[in-house]
Amino acid sequence: MKIPVYLAMTAAEFESADTLPENTAWMACHFSCYGTGLSNLPHRLPENTMVIVNDRTPVMGHDPGRILTQLLEIYEVQKPKYFLLDFQRKDEPLTAEITNLLTKELPCPAAATPWYAKTLDCPVFLSPPPLHTPLKDYLSPWKGREIWLEAAIMQQTVTVTETGSCVSPVSFSKLAEPVFTETNLHCHYHIEQKEDAVVFHLQRDSALLSEFTDEAKTLGVTMGVGLYQQLGR
Repeated sequence: MKIPVYLAMTAAEFESADTLPENTAWMACHFSCYGTGLSNLPHRLPENTMVIVNDRTPVMGHDPGRILTQLLEIYEVQKPKYFLLDFQRKDEPLTAEITNLLTKELPCPAAATPWYAKTLDCPVFLSPPPLHTPLKDYLSPWKGREIWLEAAIMQQTVTVTETGSCVSPVSFSKLAEPVFTETNLHCHYHIEQKEDAVVFHLQRDSALLSEFTDEAKTLGVTMGVGLYQQLGR
């Protein structure tokens, strides 16, 4: 059995979708611009939903207790199965306080990003590794922890010159021929020879993403989280 992959949807996608994914995640909650709690809370959720809270609005004067109360009310009425605290702004003391409170007091599993989860007894939510990095190496610092992993189709370039290398993300597009496959990294690649450099174009498409999540399960990952806009169609 594969790990479950939850697909994160906006409020508009929730309302407009004819059929919701089997594993649905509500991704619209964020710190309020006008108050001390959260905005864009869900009103009706299907069973087994994940609720994602993000920090796209910077935390500033928000009330941890109020945020906990809001999420407890959602849990009591709508029964989500998981919470994900997808806080990408690092080293914010108030965010750390909020994360600590929520992961301890919410009655269902709540994962946090690595800079806030490192000292807590909660699942850790990791972004996918760069395409040139083996998954086993990437996950090794978190051995023994429950891991939720972002699942995403990806593309990047690695430019190698006499002085070193440079890694850059690029927009997803079709690779030029010939295309090879690196099974250990779960990616396709094309090699471009330039006068002063060699450029490796790396890509993980939806087919290889399935193999990637299969390996992730063998390494202890229990959950995948992806974007509905990318993986839901």
